Amino acid sequence: MRPPEAPGQPHTVRFEAIGTHWQIDSATPLGASLETLVRERIAEFDLAYSRFRDDSLVSRLRFSAGSVRLPDDAGPLFDLYRRLYDLTAGAVTPLVGASLERLGYDSTYRLRPDGPAVPALAWEDAIAWDGESLTAHRPVTVDVGAAGKGYLVDIVGELLTEHGHEDVVVDAGGDMLRRGPGTIRVGLEHPSDPTRAIGVVELGTGALCASATNRRAWGDGLHHVIDPVTGLPTTRVVATWALAATALEADGLATALFFADPEYLGRQFDFQYVVVDSRGRVTYSPDLLGEMFL
Repeated sequence: MRPPEAPGQPHTVRFEAIGTHWQIDSATPLGASLETLVRERIAEFDLAYSRFRDDSLVSRLRFSAGSVRLPDDAGPLFDLYRRLYDLTAGAVTPLVGASLERLGYDSTYRLRPDGPAVPALAWEDAIAWDGESLTAHRPVTVDVGAAGKGYLVDIVGELLTEHGHEDVVVDAGGDMLRRGPGTIRVGLEHPSDPTRAIGVVELGTGALCASATNRRAWGDGLHHVIDPVTGLPTTRVVATWALAATALEADGLATALFFADPEYLGRQFDFQYVVVDSRGRVTYSPDLLGEMFL
């Protein structure tokens, strides 16, 4: 996604965290102490859920079967994963970590495949979630990349609201949450040409998240959106955008749009979408707030 056009927030904070660029625009300055709180909260999330560090909570399950108690706010994240897993016949799953690592997207950023593809394990065979603890029936590599960053954006947004910031935009590598009056215009980056936009959407209070195969891509046809059945990158869709009330839902739905019919998902969630398939065809919500150029 491209930055909003003429944002009304005059104060901007930029930094790098969890492997992506963050930008927070606010009507009033955050202040040094709140900036520190934001960075600390992101670090806490990373320590719980990152598969790229051996000391994270989920990484304990990579080495042996067992249970880990996740943070108290883990419920919405794994509840959404379970819901999307069921709605997409297992296509959206936190169990693609081993597939990504086999393809080279591991903690060392090897970025070259190491042996044949690894299909993802079935949820029931591999893990159980009881609302507090995640149990692995066997060693598993958990990856929350399909919705985790969006959830973290929501968490940061809530932290800012708690400290009195009612007019803000939180953008973490294309996962965007906005709270405030009116709307802003956000350009949708062309999946094959980052200098162009395929359209513009109007974002009010809510979230806009994107997923594209040209992001986190490496090698010949290798990227981060994995078909769990084959363990290989999916090829039918190349880019998606989802607008929803929360970045958690928008992020998860942006992934689900690679595998499921938008109208079907629309009967389960209140959201808007844009999808670009591998032939360059663009489909979008009839009630999309914005305009498409293609």
